[in-house]
Amino acid sequence: MQPVRDRLIVGLDLPTIGDAEKVVAALDDTVDFYKIGYQLVFAGGLEFARDLIASGKKIFLDMKLLDIDNTVARGVENVVAMNVSMLTLHAYPKAMAAAVEAARGSDLCLLGVTVLTSMDADDLKDAGYADDPATLVGRRAKQARDAGMGGVVCSAREAAMVRGIVGPDMAVVTPGIRPAGADHGDQKRVVAPADALKAGASHLVVARPIVKAADPAAAARAILAEMDYAPA
Repeated sequence: MQPVRDRLIVGLDLPTIGDAEKVVAALDDTVDFYKIGYQLVFAGGLEFARDLIASGKKIFLDMKLLDIDNTVARGVENVVAMNVSMLTLHAYPKAMAAAVEAARGSDLCLLGVTVLTSMDADDLKDAGYADDPATLVGRRAKQARDAGMGGVVCSAREAAMVRGIVGPDMAVVTPGIRPAGADHGDQKRVVAPADALKAGASHLVVARPIVKAADPAAAARAILAEMDYAPA
């Protein structure tokens, strides 16, 4: 099992590259893995990702791709060329199959997003799904496994179920992590760091509790300490 430092991914959910640079500088000796999503991508985040990779950091590019097969495949090919460590796409079978073929032979870990951690049963119903979150997560985890994906993204509340479906080798990445006493924000299915690891998560994504903290490095160290209580 990887050291806890390699299992913590800090989400750079920030409005500008300048803001992200300040957080990365503050976390330099503490964190090696960063998530970059839509907000920062549209502010120059792809070039920033390349710079971080060149400096020895690892990048989780959270783009949640979903499109026709050819478009997904061509996009994945370009992400492979960036030397990104992880890339998300929505866990739809055809999209996953196209992405897996495009990434074949590379070190890119493709992650299928099951159900967003901001969604609960009522949200799924409003979106036209008949399934509750756990049922839909389980179905999509099986589809990701069968497609040959590198892992899945799910709430830590479903991590134990997902780990049972995908086996010991696939990544189970859990956002919606909140340390003890932290505000839940817009996340509805949250779990504490050690509990997420005990449930079977391989990596934890933490954004606001670190990047919005008065002392990001201290906040990250506190979360790493919580993670140390989980079994390896």
